[in-house]
Amino acid sequence: MTTCLQMHFVSPVNRLALAISLAVALAACNGGSSDNDNPTPDPTPDPTPTPTTCVDNPMGDTALYLRGGMNSWNAAEEYKFNYVCDHFELVTETDGDQSFKIADAGWSANSDFGGASSSQAVANTPLPLALQGSNLSFTFSGVNKLVLDLTKSATEPTLTIYQCPDNPLGETALFLRGGMNGWTAVSDYLFTYSCDAFYLNVNETGEYEFKLADSGWSAASSFGAADGSANTLTHGTPLAITSDAILGASTGNLKFNFTGAHTAKLTMDADASNPKLTIGDQTFVGSGNAQVTDPIALSVSFDSRNSNFKQPFGAVTEGQTIDYALSALPGIDSVNLVIDNRTLEGNQDVLKYDELTRVPLSKTVVDGAERWGGSYTFPTKGVYGYYFEFTIGDQVYVYQNNKETVYWTSEKGSAGPGLVAFKPKDSSQIRRYRQTVYLSDFAVPEWAKDAVYYYIFPERFRNGDPTNDPKPGTDTYLDQAVEFHSNWNDKPYVPGENDGNSSDDAVYNNDFFGGDLAGIIEKLDYLVDLGVNTLYINPIFEAPSNHKYDTADYMQVDDNFGDNALFAKLTAEAKARGIRVILDTSLNHTGSDSAYFDRYGKYPGVGAFEGGKPHPESPYYSWYKFFTDATTPEGMYQGWVGVSTLPELVESESWKNFAYRNDDSVTKYWLDQGLAGWRMDVAPWVSDEFWREWRTAVKSKDPEALTVAETWFDASKFFLGDEFDSTMNYIFRNAVLDYAAGGNAAELYHNLELMRENYPPQAFYALMNLLSTHDAARALYKFGYTSDTTDAAVIAQAKQRVKLAALFQMSYPGAPAIFYGDEVGVTGGEDPFNRGTYPWADVGGKPDTDLLAAYKRLIKMRKDYPILRQGSLSAPLYSDANVVVLLRELNGQKALLVLNNDTAAKTLNLTLPADVAGSYQDVLSGSDYSVAADGTVALSVPALYGMVLISQ
Repeated sequence: MTTCLQMHFVSPVNRLALAISLAVALAACNGGSSDNDNPTPDPTPDPTPTPTTCVDNPMGDTALYLRGGMNSWNAAEEYKFNYVCDHFELVTETDGDQSFKIADAGWSANSDFGGASSSQAVANTPLPLALQGSNLSFTFSGVNKLVLDLTKSATEPTLTIYQCPDNPLGETALFLRGGMNGWTAVSDYLFTYSCDAFYLNVNETGEYEFKLADSGWSAASSFGAADGSANTLTHGTPLAITSDAILGASTGNLKFNFTGAHTAKLTMDADASNPKLTIGDQTFVGSGNAQVTDPIALSVSFDSRNSNFKQPFGAVTEGQTIDYALSALPGIDSVNLVIDNRTLEGNQDVLKYDELTRVPLSKTVVDGAERWGGSYTFPTKGVYGYYFEFTIGDQVYVYQNNKETVYWTSEKGSAGPGLVAFKPKDSSQIRRYRQTVYLSDFAVPEWAKDAVYYYIFPERFRNGDPTNDPKPGTDTYLDQAVEFHSNWNDKPYVPGENDGNSSDDAVYNNDFFGGDLAGIIEKLDYLVDLGVNTLYINPIFEAPSNHKYDTADYMQVDDNFGDNALFAKLTAEAKARGIRVILDTSLNHTGSDSAYFDRYGKYPGVGAFEGGKPHPESPYYSWYKFFTDATTPEGMYQGWVGVSTLPELVESESWKNFAYRNDDSVTKYWLDQGLAGWRMDVAPWVSDEFWREWRTAVKSKDPEALTVAETWFDASKFFLGDEFDSTMNYIFRNAVLDYAAGGNAAELYHNLELMRENYPPQAFYALMNLLSTHDAARALYKFGYTSDTTDAAVIAQAKQRVKLAALFQMSYPGAPAIFYGDEVGVTGGEDPFNRGTYPWADVGGKPDTDLLAAYKRLIKMRKDYPILRQGSLSAPLYSDANVVVLLRELNGQKALLVLNNDTAAKTLNLTLPADVAGSYQDVLSGSDYSVAADGTVALSVPALYGMVLISQ
């Protein structure tokens, strides 16, 4: 994201860049599972106290949503709050540290709720909210219930977040069985377990006798009255009941006089004891489909990564045929493979599926089991959706993608084994598997898979020329003064915190340290010694801010960084050392203080908005969208995601000529100066048509130039062969950081498997695999090194976790990216602290030389063993909560990557596939290992680190 993003801004997409981790699915879902929730552990308070008096919804018809990192700040239906009697509630399955707010679909001022005095939510504790307050944060774990209470005031609500306990009955389906339904177990009377209790909405009139039981009247899940004197329920009053197992006999029938719509609520302790039933006014709003209980339906299996069910694996080229198959017990009447066209626009703002075709599958019988198979040839490039629809009698089911959450991606489902569900009335509720189909001539520069990036925010890396430093009192940022740090090792200023050195401390992005191109040139030999071979540099073009995403002149290097001749020297000096240079820019917006927009009238000629009003006579007028009937300057044009300092560009012919068509265009000019490729800022906010033509311009100028998109979500749509070669891999970042922080390996790894399956291999091997970025907290901060007063033991462990993450990064497919200073222990939270200076020793800094040496060893390892850069990758050979074992192969050589995030060493006795047998050396320790002919091997894996075993 552009570096203007600040945690204090109101814009929702600015907050997108601040979330430090995302939702993670909790459990791998196996083929044959049903699509029902499996919540997790337990608070003391009751998340849903029985209301005393229902009141009208204070928000009227306005729908409220949980909007944050877990859904890319979208107003997604699955994160919509339900209004229940006197409060709003949402049950959702989310993991990790999340930034979020509660708002309507349009971020309306009267329904945009954030933190009041505090933004950090504490479990089970009401947190006061305020309209247009700060981003909220909470560390989610599994299934949570969010309760929004507006009864005190619609402008001053409270939010309480509860962690939901496990379903005490596990996967047992519970029904209301009585006189109203002939005592049968039918889906209309199936209870739903939602966070804290079992719920069922019942619309009956008259007195009925009934019990609560599963479909087989099992003793442990058949509930009724202990005796006839306590068998009648009173409206709204809990009644203690019991089970056949607890009573040691058949329980008695329960009675209630129904008078229309009611909700039955059953609570019990974690061991299914102390059950209580309440029947009162209808207050439950269900979220999800009914639970499938038919054993034949539950027997259906499919796994998109298993060649028995789908082949070939992963992304395919256009015109290629894929074979599909389901397995099931006998009894299914018909199966159809449903193929959908998928539309994705913007930052997942538009996401929809339209049915393309249905393929009837044919049945064969093998060893008493049925196999339903068929094929489909995908005619053209695109990302498609697919699922299976099958019938048993008159019931229609779907076999769909699982419910695992993928970082930053609004669609749930990570592929692999899926789930069975009743076919929903609304087809948009179906979770499609996704199939990438790319152009057969899609080529990515070969050098990309061998790249190791060093990622520089130039203003903070090295001051090589003090004569070009920004000058307070002379230079300006927009119409404000600038600040300059005389001490290179200062922390960046935080606006509004009174830590600046001028009266303009409330202004963002206006404090400078003096980093420049001369500093990068000065340290090229350091980068050679580190082992990197590619520089990715944040914007260097003329711009008033410290981040330079508010471009003022695309054709000139910023005068505080140097000049165009100095950039040409940088690329030449880097090339002489075997280092390529990639630049960053935005073709989505310019700065308001620019030669093109010129809001402040600083530039010669006529700007498009000079003097605070549109100028149709300006040569740049067609580059922007204006609203001439607006009454304020900010309202007269469209800023990117509402940020007035970043006027959004319109894809006019004049703009496209300047950006990439002309021989002296921005894109081509800098390639002529020795640039090896481009990283394009906020790529989802630019049209696919623009990027397709832009790519053609880049590749016609230099086929070996790399094109990298800034996307945070599943980027498959950009890898069809006509837009980008690579992306900044935030999915990798979040998965690896959460793993190295102690997260469950088996539950996190699906994020990486999704990319292996969805991305064309040439893109997968070129992904920019990063850990820290200028838009998110640094890795060390994530691991606990959060301040100067952090305990030394915590810091030491945090640095070991960085080594584990770097080991993962250097041994996994894709191009590792090191954010400047990570290799010497730089830490820092959200912007601006993640953009601190590199601690050069000659200016008083204290680089961690031990960590630096570890990085050098790992980079050298990657360089010395081509298998770690180019070798194939299969699904994990083994994973548990702490350990993951991966296999890579290249030209007959094998590598076993064994990673351990436990704080204790692990002894493993594994049985691997027989073809892995042979002699290996751990290139990290030098120790030799042997995998026996039957695949057995004993390994001792170091704590918070791992092994890289290379076959000998």
